[in-house]
Amino acid sequence: MKRQNLYTIFFILIGLFSRSILFAQKDEIKLTNPFSVSCDLMSRYVWRGTDFGASPSIQPSFEYNKYGVSVGAWGAYTMNLSGGQEADLYLGYTFNDIVSVTLNDYFFPNEVVEYKYFNYKNTTTGHIFEISISFNGTEKLPLKVLLATNVWGADAKRLESDGVSVSGNQFSTYAEIGYIFKEVNIFMGANFTNPDEARGELGFYGNTYGIVNLGISTTKNIQLTEKFSLPLTISLITNPQAEKIYLVAGISF
Repeated sequence: MKRQNLYTIFFILIGLFSRSILFAQKDEIKLTNPFSVSCDLMSRYVWRGTDFGASPSIQPSFEYNKYGVSVGAWGAYTMNLSGGQEADLYLGYTFNDIVSVTLNDYFFPNEVVEYKYFNYKNTTTGHIFEISISFNGTEKLPLKVLLATNVWGADAKRLESDGVSVSGNQFSTYAEIGYIFKEVNIFMGANFTNPDEARGELGFYGNTYGIVNLGISTTKNIQLTEKFSLPLTISLITNPQAEKIYLVAGISF
């Protein structure tokens, strides 16, 4: 009887141990789930110093991120159909959480007229392919640096001497530096492309070299319940080249 009792106790302990391992594995899977979703509600969609749509914007996104590789989609949809609608795809890789390289496929659908998403002819496409590299900062150095260049698609065009014929894209380039100090982000971005005004060229970020995105932002968590809070972000953004200013608020889910 004693040996049978010992066997019974042994198998009960094995069962409890196996069950605890199973639950631990499930918790680990939850903690390391590579999929994430989010949605931002913004009072304005201001990107790199330019206001897209002059309207509140809903910005959903989802991402798969594992082993430093991130694949995702991001969108922006204004309340007015004539505003800036956007549906983007991206693929990126991050080295040691410090340096990221990303390929972005920006697409701006026109909801007023019929558009064709799968039009990939360089001269008529609505897609813009951009390659960017960024330094994401560290705890000791909370400095962020971004360099991004449009490499294909609906970038601002280079024109021939007649000011009409297209000779190619301008490879519009944008650079930004940001510094986080006590939960306050101070940033400055510049247009690094100089369109030829004599040929009638217009720039993608601005019509000459210079600062197009200058501002400050901060985030505060609004506690709704003991376990749930909403991050509220307020940004003051100016575009010195275009002489514009925006005060933007956003809530993230």
